Amino acid sequence: MKFRGILFLIVFCTVLSAGEPSAFGAGNLDSSNPYGLTPEEKALLETKKKLKHVEIKTKTQDNKVNSLRERIDGLQTILEGIAQKNHTLQMQLQQLSKKFQSSEDNADVYAKRIESLVTQNSSDISTLKNELTELDAALKKEYVTKKELAKVIDDFNRFKKLVAKELRASTGKKAGDSLSKLSKAEILKRAERAYAKKQYSKAIEYYKYLLAHNYKPARSSFKLGEIYYYKRDYATALAYYKESAKRYSKAKWMPTLMLHTALSMKYTGDRKNAKLFLKALIKKYPSSKEAEIAKKYL
Repeated sequence: MKFRGILFLIVFCTVLSAGEPSAFGAGNLDSSNPYGLTPEEKALLETKKKLKHVEIKTKTQDNKVNSLRERIDGLQTILEGIAQKNHTLQMQLQQLSKKFQSSEDNADVYAKRIESLVTQNSSDISTLKNELTELDAALKKEYVTKKELAKVIDDFNRFKKLVAKELRASTGKKAGDSLSKLSKAEILKRAERAYAKKQYSKAIEYYKYLLAHNYKPARSSFKLGEIYYYKRDYATALAYYKESAKRYSKAKWMPTLMLHTALSMKYTGDRKNAKLFLKALIKKYPSSKEAEIAKKYL
């Protein structure tokens, strides 16, 4: 963790000097603790976790199945041996009964001893049969059939189609039907008015339409980030802040973006990186009002 922190500082300092916002790190699905994910990325991450769980569970079940099979094979061998021994003892009992017919007392004593052994062996066989039954039930319970695995794969394929559909929907296709007749500049004006009046649902529709059509993408992303920040959806806000900074790292709203990025990290539990952003904000924009606020948080 200490090494990762040092590496983050090195990367972030490089970014500040180069004007490249890649230090935000939001939306990284391979991170051990990803943040700033869009709804689509959240869905992908959740499915990734489920598939990993299925993979681990399948391997665990394979190991259990192999172990159960080995136990069954061993018990079957023992069972066959005891059954054979029991049969041999029964044959010996018959022979001894004939042999000691002339001495009834001795034959009776010996017969009782052998009957005792036969009874014990029969008990052993019964116990082993019960254990085999339990193992068979456990095997059926733990084993994942090919049919079940195929269902998991089929569910994942349906999920991919659903994600693709959501991605297409998120481009504002329905909104486009009514907004396509307006100029992008007019849509931006409407978005700004809706944002100023805190009519966030309308503003989101306008800004997402503009973003989908690559009109003022840095500004649209920033405003979307601000909307989700004020709606306290900090993870989504981080995703849009990252996109805005990537598009235009020298925008006039960068002090606000960095402050709200830091606070979003703080509220999502990433206090370490939140502190780094607050310090970077103070260093890069020392005279800004956002820097004064950052000092208070530090």
